Amino acid sequence: MMGSWKVDRTTMNTHLVIAELGFPLWLRITHYINLLFMGLLIRSGIQILAAHPRLYWNDNSTPGKDWIRFTRKKVPVNKDVVYTSLDDEVPASPWLALPGGKNLGIGRHWHFFSVIFWVLNGLIYVVLLFATGEWARLIPTSWSIVPEAFHTFLTYITFHIPPASEFHPYDPLQQLAYAGVVFLLAPFMLLTGATMSPAVAARFPWYIKIFGGRQLGRSLHFLSLLAFIGFIIIHTSLVLIVHFQNNIRDIVFGSERASFWPALDIAIAALLLVLLIYVVTTIYSARHRRQVQHALGAVVDPTRNALLHGARSVQHYKEEDISPYFWVNGAPPTSEEYKHLAQNNFRDWRLEVNGLVKHPLCLSLEDLRDLPVTSQITKHNCIQGWSGVGKWTGVCVSEILNRCQPKPEAKYLVFTSYGLDEHSLDGEHYYPFYEVIDMELARHPQSILAYEFNNEPVPIPHGAPLRLRVETVLGYKMVKYLRSIELVERYDDIRAGQGGSREDTMYYGRGAEV
Repeated sequence: MMGSWKVDRTTMNTHLVIAELGFPLWLRITHYINLLFMGLLIRSGIQILAAHPRLYWNDNSTPGKDWIRFTRKKVPVNKDVVYTSLDDEVPASPWLALPGGKNLGIGRHWHFFSVIFWVLNGLIYVVLLFATGEWARLIPTSWSIVPEAFHTFLTYITFHIPPASEFHPYDPLQQLAYAGVVFLLAPFMLLTGATMSPAVAARFPWYIKIFGGRQLGRSLHFLSLLAFIGFIIIHTSLVLIVHFQNNIRDIVFGSERASFWPALDIAIAALLLVLLIYVVTTIYSARHRRQVQHALGAVVDPTRNALLHGARSVQHYKEEDISPYFWVNGAPPTSEEYKHLAQNNFRDWRLEVNGLVKHPLCLSLEDLRDLPVTSQITKHNCIQGWSGVGKWTGVCVSEILNRCQPKPEAKYLVFTSYGLDEHSLDGEHYYPFYEVIDMELARHPQSILAYEFNNEPVPIPHGAPLRLRVETVLGYKMVKYLRSIELVERYDDIRAGQGGSREDTMYYGRGAEV
């Protein structure tokens, strides 16, 4: 006899009473809501994975070192060929992904929107589980459930069905599986998801080390997804095979004594409603991306800001942590002006700092090098999924702000590049790439203007002669090939008014802490 936890008589009596009551309404509602948002999470997660369809066991994201990939594309070995992470993206099927195609920005909006309500629904479920005593029939109270669950497993695997008398209301294998999904797998999914937040990685470097780094966390997150999908498939199959009529009565009316046919009709209608929601969200999101960006952002942005925006980067990796391969995202500028500057080793290049400032600046590379130097070894987190550790040397953005002296009404910094946005805003013109950050981000100690990368001048593919580094956000905010910095009071009158090129043309969120 295996050891067991002590359960008092009151608990056992509560267990018996609960079994007689069936499944309460709140439990059935949260179960249905969980079904809806799990589907949205899985489908939007597939969309996100398609942006960088490679998974790694280490943080270097080196091509060829991935343990699994969902693309036939190969990264060119010729260093003269600029192959960006955007080139590596694959279109996702709208039958699987939300919304399908190459819509990473909208997929992310749906993912974070869904996770907020999935977590809220889960918290409500757990609170009510313990407040009502329902936990007594879900959480195992004796180690004897292990051999009992194994016996049930043997029953299923030999294509037999346990008698109805073994369900109280679950059979031992169900109880063990449900408890594991609720209290182990779901929290693990959230914990590994947090490893992919640059704000979390920057503020708590020790946290992602627990999971072996961002890429291992991403791989574990993916394996958790597979575990959820596997559970859903097996769970649904057993509902249909094992005592189907009793299951439908329990799911819909909470009691096996209810009428079967009305229960079946309601169950089919409820499933069709979920399917309709999936179809509508896919089609509408693909056709009305700006509206979806704003609608979902109204929920996601305040939550993200409250949790992550104030995070301060304290990361500083060692020289031996520097990645042997660092992906490139975004093609170098092709204008004659930029080519001339590059041919002259950027001696004629100048950084213009203007707008709502008391003292406009025009700074050469030599001027920047004469300012106080800061150097940091940090982890770059790309929105598409890859990461890499690099050493960046330059001058703090706060140092520039101290010299130009922003006017009181200045709230945002607009960083403009010599490069063009790779996506057209109006279908005809490709505008200079730009991104906006607020004053709080600009004054972070590790927000710098970098002119060196790994102890060498920043190479052209990585943003020569100067690029922005803001270590608590995703890489698309870190503008390369810097031309100017303009301080403004508002950004909604710039281009499409979303706060950056990626936000304007690819529908990303302006906040990039996750």
